[in-house]
Amino acid sequence: MIRKYLAVSFILIGFQAYSQQDPVAVKYATTITTEDLKENLSIIASDAMEGRETGKRGQKMAAAFIASYFEELGLTTPVNGSFYQPVPLFSAGVPVVTLKSGSMEFTREEYMYTGSLATAGLVDVPLLFVGEGAEEEIKSVDVKGKAVMFLLDPGASVMNNPSIRAMRDQGASMVFAVIEKEDDFKRTTSMIRGFAGGRLSLTKQPNQTGNTGVFYLSAQAAGKIFKTTYDKLKKASTDKKLDKIKPSVVSYSIEQVYGEIKSENILGFMEGSDKKDEVLVITAHYDHIGISSRAEGDKINNGADDDGSGTVAVLAMAKAFVQAKKDGEGPRRSILFMTVTGEEKGLLGSRYYTDNNPVYPLSSTIANLNIDMIGRRDPNHKGSAPYVYVIGSDKLSSDLHTLSESTNKTYTNLIFDYTYNDENHPERIYYRSDHWNFAKNNIPIIFYFDGVHEDYHKPSDEVDKIEFDLLSLRTKAVFHTAWEIANRDSRLAVDRKK
Repeated sequence: MIRKYLAVSFILIGFQAYSQQDPVAVKYATTITTEDLKENLSIIASDAMEGRETGKRGQKMAAAFIASYFEELGLTTPVNGSFYQPVPLFSAGVPVVTLKSGSMEFTREEYMYTGSLATAGLVDVPLLFVGEGAEEEIKSVDVKGKAVMFLLDPGASVMNNPSIRAMRDQGASMVFAVIEKEDDFKRTTSMIRGFAGGRLSLTKQPNQTGNTGVFYLSAQAAGKIFKTTYDKLKKASTDKKLDKIKPSVVSYSIEQVYGEIKSENILGFMEGSDKKDEVLVITAHYDHIGISSRAEGDKINNGADDDGSGTVAVLAMAKAFVQAKKDGEGPRRSILFMTVTGEEKGLLGSRYYTDNNPVYPLSSTIANLNIDMIGRRDPNHKGSAPYVYVIGSDKLSSDLHTLSESTNKTYTNLIFDYTYNDENHPERIYYRSDHWNFAKNNIPIIFYFDGVHEDYHKPSDEVDKIEFDLLSLRTKAVFHTAWEIANRDSRLAVDRKK
């Protein structure tokens, strides 16, 4: 009985010790204020930043502001004496395309190509006509390794057409979609040109044969390829007499044109004390999607929540830790505060850091706390108590999950919503922000997120819609978690592997 009583007592004492607030941590958490958050966000998400699109002027201005802020705090410059980590990127513009049938070469007024991969020189392929691209028409011929032409239904989707997908699934090497009306053809080609040039990558994509892009053809060009007229193609399709249209041969070459884009991650470093060789990385992306050319009225996507909110949270935490260190209460482990570029283009800045140029070895990186949108509420939490979506805390380290839960209950008592923590959730949020590039390297992570709201990726994502009390509370939750990770006796154990 005495042994049982002592065991229960020790459990209670241990729980109380773990749950008791650290007054030092509380002291520095109070430096995270709504006033500071609002002041910094009003700059980061201002119209002057032009939506912070990767590689554009507004992103450069935001980078300069963050670097200046880190310098004023007195953080260490970790990249060869600079806060800037250059991230060279490549933009894929409108490709240079040649389209021929025999000795006849088509003009750019007769076709438009969309696709992401280049050919290795001129490609000759047999071309089959499959009418309107109905399932039975596609299955009636062997399209594998061949180019396939069909007549596009005026009411059907142009860019996400099921017939195109079906032809690709059956192995067609190229798809030609014919647009009957001249106005529809001009509108489609204009739209495709408008989309071209927005893709960025860390490397130039290699040339490949067997491309499954799409050529959109005018009605006149389609007739010329089969040495007939569009009207006869349409009649053969209507009469279900596709064998009247004899196969042809087309030749095409696609040369992808690249431009070089210069962008930057912004890194500020704080050295720890007795465990300084272990590094905690705190991230948020500071880029956004820029200016919407097709929007009416306000065209600037300010990205106050996405991810201005996460960016200013990182700045606020950096300020809190700096003040603690000045007072002789600095963290035992080192902390890297990193705002990354290119998240909106495919997590490029964080991938460049982890895959190519980690300033501090990944083997010494003990955890990543990533913040992407923490200033708003989504429709599922209107009027609810303060909450945040927590993603990934239990994926690699049960240590981290336990610490996260306990720290929240001790200090901030937010509702932790784990809806998106399911890796099989249809939104696949676990894979969609910068933490993933750390997680794939078996570095424990937590991703903090407020959900998808009605202003996501719209010019209406403005500063005046941010709930600064909620933003402050969420920032403090991340800060307390970082404080515990940086000051605990043992390194977080990785007991699960990707």
